[in-house]
Amino acid sequence: MLRRVKKYIRDKELLKEGGKVLVCVSGGADSVALLDVLLRGGYPCVVAHCNFGLRGAESDRDEAFVKTLVPQLSERVYGDAQRVTMVTQTFNTRAYAEKEKKSIETAARELRYRWFQQVAVEKGCEAIAVAHHQNDQAETVIMHIKRGCGLKGLSGMYPKAVNPAADKEQAGSEIPIIRPLLCTTHDYICHYLKDIRGLEWMEDSTNSDTSYRRNAVRAELANWSKAEIVHVAEMAERIQNIRACYDLD
Repeated sequence: MLRRVKKYIRDKELLKEGGKVLVCVSGGADSVALLDVLLRGGYPCVVAHCNFGLRGAESDRDEAFVKTLVPQLSERVYGDAQRVTMVTQTFNTRAYAEKEKKSIETAARELRYRWFQQVAVEKGCEAIAVAHHQNDQAETVIMHIKRGCGLKGLSGMYPKAVNPAADKEQAGSEIPIIRPLLCTTHDYICHYLKDIRGLEWMEDSTNSDTSYRRNAVRAELANWSKAEIVHVAEMAERIQNIRACYDLD
């Protein structure tokens, strides 16, 4: 996993060697693996955790877990439990969604990416790392297909992208969103954590709620093989390359 992700970071020019990065850690398997790999890869990390207040005690449980995890990984990698900085933010997501007349999903996305941008600037990070992987890529592409799309939709998520919440007039607004785990699958991430690194993670009970569009697509893809997931993700990457080659928007 470490070699694969470091190679992907180099190939896609996601980070400079030893570049400081804001790592978004929810406490789920994917973000725990992302933080562990980046720390082991020699990238100075600042950990950002959002508590959206949407799952009651479970949201607080996840925050407490991350607050325990960060010093443990810092001690494990550096021999110093205080080496890795962590920042947290609690949002009243429902109130924001109601005020802005937006869905809970959209509200949470806007709140977190706006805050990630602010913290990344304050902490001098060169990128904001999120834990999307090939399963997420396949879900994104299928969602786009269901809505009707062209080459842009079939491209899915890019390994490096502009933060949609960035203030274009703010100094440092060029800080990109990066996705170092787009080179691997969720199954392999869980194998890496459990069987190789011996790390725990938290499960989000709302992931089984198929009233959310992405969760419904995820439930459909649960019947797909790992190879089928990878094929969709690799197709998206090929289309990204085609769009870049021909300078297509």
